[in-house]
Amino acid sequence: MAAVSEAYTELTDPEGPGSPATASRAPAAAAFPPDGPLGWRGYDEMRARAHARTGEHESVVTALATMGGTQAVVLSFEFRYLGGSLGERTGDRLEAAYTLARERGLPVVSLIATGGSRMQEGMRALAQLQRVAAQSARNRAAGLPQIAVLRDPTTGGGWATLGAAADVILALPGAQVGFAGSRVRPADADPYAYSAEGQLASGHLDAVVPPDRLRATLQHWLHLLCGAGGAGGAAGSGESRAEDALAPAPLPSARGVPGLPESGWGAVARAREPRRPRAEAYLRAYFDDRQEISGDRCGGVDPGMRCGFGRQQGRTIAFAAQCGTATRPAGFRTAARLIRFADRLGIPVLTLIDTPGAANDAAAERAGAGAAIADAFAALATARVPVTSLLIGEGGSGGALALAAPDRLWATPDSYFSVIAPELAAAILKRDPAQIHETADQLRIRPQDLLDLGVIRGIAPPA
Repeated sequence: MAAVSEAYTELTDPEGPGSPATASRAPAAAAFPPDGPLGWRGYDEMRARAHARTGEHESVVTALATMGGTQAVVLSFEFRYLGGSLGERTGDRLEAAYTLARERGLPVVSLIATGGSRMQEGMRALAQLQRVAAQSARNRAAGLPQIAVLRDPTTGGGWATLGAAADVILALPGAQVGFAGSRVRPADADPYAYSAEGQLASGHLDAVVPPDRLRATLQHWLHLLCGAGGAGGAAGSGESRAEDALAPAPLPSARGVPGLPESGWGAVARAREPRRPRAEAYLRAYFDDRQEISGDRCGGVDPGMRCGFGRQQGRTIAFAAQCGTATRPAGFRTAARLIRFADRLGIPVLTLIDTPGAANDAAAERAGAGAAIADAFAALATARVPVTSLLIGEGGSGGALALAAPDRLWATPDSYFSVIAPELAAAILKRDPAQIHETADQLRIRPQDLLDLGVIRGIAPPA
């Protein structure tokens, strides 16, 4: 606990379960019969040895902690106590901690190291996963962020509830992470798939953070999600925040060439210019600092989609930015995850649009391109927070429109937006390739055309 916080106060007192600190916030647990609910021979002795070894009465310690000036409820697992396993009294402590977080409008930070549910308590232990899942869902509905840190190991139900359900998931290098622990997975299983690095590559984590950077990273995340101008739940429920007339994200300045293109094909050529400023240049100029999320939580990562939160003139702004490549299903799902996360916290969103279109290869179809694009459209359509969108390059069909806020879209002078690429339009219309330039003009894809058509609200001024 001290490794990540400046100060903390434990919520469970040394007398263990049933003490006033616990009983005031969670249902009192029935007294266990000797050796627990199953009468597992030697269980009481196991718990006594675990207490003597660790000084703890249970596998999790809960506390109020301060990190970088932000208060949070912290759940810290002690793996030396019966492998950090979850039992009924562990569930009591976790429920009490989540409840306190809701009462005080605080984020929850989980430092997880667990082998799963406690076998010596059987189904009574497994049922704790339902309690934890319910508490996590209630905190999510209350607009309170949840950050998980996966230590070695994080397996079983602890990963499937406390870990995987968090909004931001960090892991220590080399940590074993997976639903199946090392003793129950197939003998020929690839160990990389059960590592923090493997889970990151598969889109299930946001970052792998070295121990010496963990404290600063947690402080930064809490500052972004709970600091001044952000949210963190202290402002109340999502419904009340939606009524607060939250100011939209300011429009970024255009960073490319000034002046408007003379022809449709001229607009295409500008947007496809390799040296044109891309998302990274816009993000670097717009934000003072930022943290990114990664992955769609469905097995995919799209490096051409950058999503996260940053500070802009003292306010937290969420962002989803296309980087000029064909957007893959994982990219659309990650953007939808980001938008819904920001919406729950009451944080305005900025989207930067730059893609030739959605990826259309067979792998993209197998990964559910249509469903992923639909999910991005739905996330934008239902967002209660204001979304500001800026077209900074290519606007290729529905793959670009999926990130464009209805009625709040601007364009830079070196961009274009088209129902389809001019080359493809000519091919579909069975025109001669020499007619591509004429087709580009007919599509009316220049920024000034888009303004005349009412597609955009304006053209972004230069920096």
